[in-house]
Amino acid sequence: MNNLPKIISVFPLSNFIIFPKTTVPLNIFEPRYIDMINDSMKSDKFIGMIQPKTITKTNNPEMPELHSIGCLGKITSFKENEDGRYLIELKGMVRFEIIKELKSNKKYREYEVNYQNYLGDLENKKEALNFSDLELIFKDLKSLFEKRGFIINWKALEKQSLDETINALAMASPFSLEEKQILLEAKSLDVRKTKIAEILTTYSFDQYNNTTVQ
Repeated sequence: MNNLPKIISVFPLSNFIIFPKTTVPLNIFEPRYIDMINDSMKSDKFIGMIQPKTITKTNNPEMPELHSIGCLGKITSFKENEDGRYLIELKGMVRFEIIKELKSNKKYREYEVNYQNYLGDLENKKEALNFSDLELIFKDLKSLFEKRGFIINWKALEKQSLDETINALAMASPFSLEEKQILLEAKSLDVRKTKIAEILTTYSFDQYNNTTVQ
């Protein structure tokens, strides 16, 4: 807890959410975020990932209004391409809540954040869930993924821990940004699993022909 940064740089990225205990690749090419990665690599290798709100009070696309909850990630792999792009891998560590934005001369945005409500993300405790609890969710998700043309290595998922599996499914699912934000903000693994099941019921009927997705 003591080594978590109270001030973090944030990468507001639409159509993308990272969850704790998941690792994702990122392709960085925008100059201000190249600067952000450079600064991060010189210090603690932490950056915050957060979603811009789809409905916002500001008309400035460079400074969109953000959701209040995001996830702190740590850069675990870094490569610079010949064209100047950065290819990084980011591991989700712990969720944070925004306290306030800081004034800065930097091209990217910095925030004071609080982790207090999400310190459980750092623990390796076992929750009272079994993979058998996910059988129906797996079945419905497989149908939805296939229908949307998503390809998932299900055997690899089943080899992961339960929390890694649920978080990976939440992150990779073809749900809306608002639905993924709800999953990110879920207080516990059990709540997240329940929310996934609830969201799946809204996808159980095809919007065009009203037939059940099987």
